[in-house]
Amino acid sequence: MKQPLEGIRAIDCGIYHAGPGGLAILGDLGAEVIKIERPGEGDPIRMAKQVGSVPLELPGGRSIFFEGANRNKKSVTIDLSTSKGKEIIHRLVSKSDVFMTNMRRQAVKNLNITYPNFNKINPRLVYASVSAFGPKGPDRDRGGFDYQGQARSGFMYSMGEEGMPPLVCQFGIIDQITAIMTSHQIITALYMRERTGTGQEVHVSILSSSIFLLYFNILIAQMGGFAVPRHKRSTEYPMRNYYRCADDRWLMMTLNPPERHWGPLCKALGHPELEDDPRFNTTEKKSENSAELVAILDEIFTHRPLKEWLDIFAQYDLFCCGVNSLMELQDDPQIIENDYLVDFEHPTVGKVKIPGYPIHFSDSIAQTTSAAPELGEHTDEVLIEVGGYSEEEIAQLREEGVV
Repeated sequence: MKQPLEGIRAIDCGIYHAGPGGLAILGDLGAEVIKIERPGEGDPIRMAKQVGSVPLELPGGRSIFFEGANRNKKSVTIDLSTSKGKEIIHRLVSKSDVFMTNMRRQAVKNLNITYPNFNKINPRLVYASVSAFGPKGPDRDRGGFDYQGQARSGFMYSMGEEGMPPLVCQFGIIDQITAIMTSHQIITALYMRERTGTGQEVHVSILSSSIFLLYFNILIAQMGGFAVPRHKRSTEYPMRNYYRCADDRWLMMTLNPPERHWGPLCKALGHPELEDDPRFNTTEKKSENSAELVAILDEIFTHRPLKEWLDIFAQYDLFCCGVNSLMELQDDPQIIENDYLVDFEHPTVGKVKIPGYPIHFSDSIAQTTSAAPELGEHTDEVLIEVGGYSEEEIAQLREEGVV
């Protein structure tokens, strides 16, 4: 079965995940992705064997972080600071559809890999720039990572309960939404190119992506004039809350509209008398007396394990699910049967499960087809097949330290 982006060639001239992860997504969709790395060094993410307290090293010295950001890619080593290195990248750009970099503006200028320069070489090129804080403003040249996106966007005050300090979320969640937005904008520009015949530059930032992820929280703050309160379980609206079951697992339910589901919920819980309880028999009273009702429900849920509650709730068509830990995802049949986690044969780890592509196509397929490459693994192949270099020319470039 064909992949949606077969025939598209993209060049990744970035580091770490925000940006390069977007081209890994293009690779899931079938694009040929060529990753440009510095000879002898490569992307610094290759050396990310531990970030903070999170160990990331795999057998063979590989990094889980590098694997996730660079699946489906071919690695080509080029010293872009040399004149011959610039010539190579120009050749590759002339025969490609997409170029992406998340280097900072001054580095891009110094290496002469700017959009105006590449646009002269290939007017149909879609050029994606990824930054920390955006192309304008006083901080446009400042760098940043995932944590800066979480901090500056308001994300850290959107988790946890009232009174808690700002909370940071592990691992790379804002980097990943930036990667998703990068792939989205590239595909949009490619579609526009098919209509107009010309490429363009698109700019995505960690800050813009994290703000867009928080769209409704920010919309409420701006249109409503107040910050969305953090969820406080003990006093939050009882029918939009989560509860501990007898086996210490948690059930999350969202029953809306509450008027329609209150009676069925009371029956499902085995307490039909609650339906007409004057403390809770209207939506307003449930809200006013939420702490009291949450305490009652807390006690009721402790009498059965999660699986029994899920089966009972299903009989009444009440929207709920269990709260999974990350290690429990592989045991969830809904996740497995929909290929949200899939088996993958990794060259050093062996058979593992990895996140599958989240969308189903009726007449095509999207999937991870190859693990992240070794440094320079595809240099000769790409320079011969795409760049038009001979083996003798490549040997000379290698001797000169260009590749």
